[in-house]
Amino acid sequence: MTEITGKDWIMVGALGLIWGATFLVIEVALTGITPFWLAAARITFAAGVMVIVWGLRGWKLFLQPQDNSHVFRLVLVGALSSAVPFMLLSWGQQYVTSGFAGVSMAGVALMVLPQAHFLVPGERMTLRRVAGFVIGFIGVVILIGGQAFESTGESLEPLGRLACLGAAACYAVSSVQMRMLPPADPIGLNAVTLLIGAVIVVAAAAGVEGVPSSVDTKTLAVLLFLGLVPTAGASLLRVLLIRSAGPVFMSLVNYQVPVWSVVLGALVLAEPLPSSLLLALALILCGVALSQAAALRRLFRRM
Repeated sequence: MTEITGKDWIMVGALGLIWGATFLVIEVALTGITPFWLAAARITFAAGVMVIVWGLRGWKLFLQPQDNSHVFRLVLVGALSSAVPFMLLSWGQQYVTSGFAGVSMAGVALMVLPQAHFLVPGERMTLRRVAGFVIGFIGVVILIGGQAFESTGESLEPLGRLACLGAAACYAVSSVQMRMLPPADPIGLNAVTLLIGAVIVVAAAAGVEGVPSSVDTKTLAVLLFLGLVPTAGASLLRVLLIRSAGPVFMSLVNYQVPVWSVVLGALVLAEPLPSSLLLALALILCGVALSQAAALRRLFRRM
């Protein structure tokens, strides 16, 4: 079994909070920039920051001599970690409810389980683990409520739903594939994958939305924040967490994000808290406790 440490629990909690708050910031940014160029700007800035840090550390990537067999996996991780899912979500959310998009992201955890079972040593898909993840998923569905599966009536809604599910699948596949890479410097690995993603998204944004228009100072400041914190910083945390605790544990982030999004929406935007919040939170926590019972026991024994 993968050893889960207290540091891993802190990282998974921090990622949930950061990505849960990101939705509020993106709403502000979209008032001054188009969706694809928003994704391109945040990834490009994040890649630039990480490449500079990587260079200062001596351009280390793999910690042992490697042949070219891992190049394809590295490119795959770079494409599926950010570039492809960002574009799929940007397109798909035009035709589906935000609730369905949220449920799709919560589904990442369920998509990771069977892949990790067959591909990652020590990540067996036990009945207890499956039950825990299903209970957590039900909690997310209850939290989102009626928006989870209601129809928008758009003619392209079926394709929009497929795009959202495809984005979730990208995150699941990239998490498992990242774990399967050989020992690597986390800064270098994060920089390379972000750089690959930036190239893909910039090309797609130019092809789909054309030359970007100028942005005001407020939007630029928001883009810099998005690039630095929820993209560069959070993607580095994601790399560290997957390499340390594995893709199954990391996927617990996807159950936290909707909770933080709802709570922060109430605190910052004065949005009403749904009546289902406590029940949903209880189910999510029960699901986490059930799926990670062994890790929690080891953690509390060390405390």
